Amino acid sequence: MAENSIRIAQPKDAAALVAFNRAMAWETERKELPLEIVTAGVDGLLRNPAQGFYVVAEAGGELAGSLMITFEWSDWRNAIYWWIQSVYIRPEFRRQGIYRRLYDFVKERARAEGGVCGFRLYVEKENAGAQKTYAALGMAESHYVMFEEGLS
Repeated sequence: MAENSIRIAQPKDAAALVAFNRAMAWETERKELPLEIVTAGVDGLLRNPAQGFYVVAEAGGELAGSLMITFEWSDWRNAIYWWIQSVYIRPEFRRQGIYRRLYDFVKERARAEGGVCGFRLYVEKENAGAQKTYAALGMAESHYVMFEEGLS
């Protein structure tokens, strides 16, 4: 990956982040996310860093991939978990260590900020490739099972 960098996303990255989120949803779950909702969601996070932030990987002047960090307070730890979400690497940039660089950037930033007790993410049960990547970087499957209920 020539001429590459990892950085915090900026408003100018919004269109690419929207495209990445929609592509990831289609690729992993065959869900077509409504453009207007995803655009509002991406813009909302970019304008409200108290909710989280995006990290992007640039390669040759274009965005190659991204991930999103959101926050969860843990009263058990008196610290914050950073949730890794919306991970997407464009197909032509996969298997080049981009996710590893994004994750390393996030870990370095968490250490520098302090008050972060760990990282969490969820992954589709059938996404063996992603699970293998996360395990190779030191993450382990949690003993928790996730439940959810939508309001809409």
